[in-house]
Amino acid sequence: MIFGEKLKSERKNKGWSQEELAEKLFVSRQSVSKWENGQNYPSIEIIIKVSDLFGLTIDELLRSDEELKQKVIKDSKQLAYPKLKFIFDVLFLIGVALLIIKLGIIALNKFTTLDFTLYGGSFFWNFGSLILMIGAGIGSNIVKEKYKQD
Repeated sequence: MIFGEKLKSERKNKGWSQEELAEKLFVSRQSVSKWENGQNYPSIEIIIKVSDLFGLTIDELLRSDEELKQKVIKDSKQLAYPKLKFIFDVLFLIGVALLIIKLGIIALNKFTTLDFTLYGGSFFWNFGSLILMIGAGIGSNIVKEKYKQD
């Protein structure tokens, strides 16, 4: 039995209308109608609420419908992917910021009478930004490929 049929069956067993079920799930009646007709699927949060409401396991709800199971798996991956991508983007931007600071100080020292010193060692200023940018690019690509693969 697919999710929509199961939802409709359980709702009717309780004697609830689509409107009553929608109120209990804090969604619109149209959403319930679309789920029951197989036009759309609920989010994992709604699936958990449905599970609690009808006393069914999430496994019973997901395994009844392969398409819904794949949607939930895809949604969970999309939640993890942006967080990892964000971390690599921040590392890349830190690398760019270090490079801009270094170039700015070199330019100030060359074209003005000011004499700024770069503290932290020459290795840090010469290779730090490069390591951060390359590392973040590689990491971002690995995450992207892993996400595509799954």
